[in-house]
Amino acid sequence: MTPTTTTHPASGPVTASTAAPWTDLLAAATDDCLGVLLEGADRDWSRPAHALDWSCREVLDHLALGLTGYAGLLVARPDDRYITLFASLDPRAPVPACLEGLRIAASLLASTVRDTPAEARAWHPWGHSDATGFAAMGITELAVHTHDIARALGLSWAPPDDLASGVLARLFPDAPSGHGPSDTLLWCTGRVPLPGLPRRTDWQWDGTVHSPAP
Repeated sequence: MTPTTTTHPASGPVTASTAAPWTDLLAAATDDCLGVLLEGADRDWSRPAHALDWSCREVLDHLALGLTGYAGLLVARPDDRYITLFASLDPRAPVPACLEGLRIAASLLASTVRDTPAEARAWHPWGHSDATGFAAMGITELAVHTHDIARALGLSWAPPDDLASGVLARLFPDAPSGHGPSDTLLWCTGRVPLPGLPRRTDWQWDGTVHSPAP
C-alpha cells in the first residue's frame, strides 16, 4: 500500500500518515496568511469579513481559538467533546500584535502535531482525526479566513495551490476535479462558485482517517 501524496516545493511529498511535511505546510500557511494580513493592518478591521457575520477583527479571535483548540484536542484526545480551554486575543491589542498571537497559536499546533503519535485520535464534530488531519484543519482555517479578511479589506489574495492541494486531499476527498486547487478549496468551503457549480451554502470537511490508496 502506498500513501497518496501531494507535492509541496518546500517540503517534498505530503503523505496522509506522516506528520513532518504537514508541520512544514502549516508553517508555510502561517507565513503566507499572516504576511498578507499584516499588509492590511492599518485598514478598517471593524468591517464585516467577506460573507461572514463577524468583523475582520473577530475573525482573528476565531482563528486563535481554533488553532489553539486543535492543539488542545490532540493533547487531551477526548472521545466525544470539545476541550474546556479557550484562547482569545486581547481586544485592546493592535492588529500586528494580534497577528503575533496567531503565530503563537499556529506554532503550538505545529509542535503538537509533530509530537503526537501517528496512531493517536481525537474527537472533532466533523470526524475523529489524527495529527495530520488537525494540521490540515488549521491550514484550512488560516487559508479561508485570510481570504475572508483580505476580500473585506480590499487586498488581493487567494490560497496558494500547493497548500490547497494538501488539504483537499486530506479533508475533502469528494472535491470536484478539473479546477485549480485554490478555487476548489474556496468552493468546498462555501466561498466561491465554480463553473457549473453554484456557491455552497452548507459544507463541512471529513477529518476521519482514510485508508491510503492502493
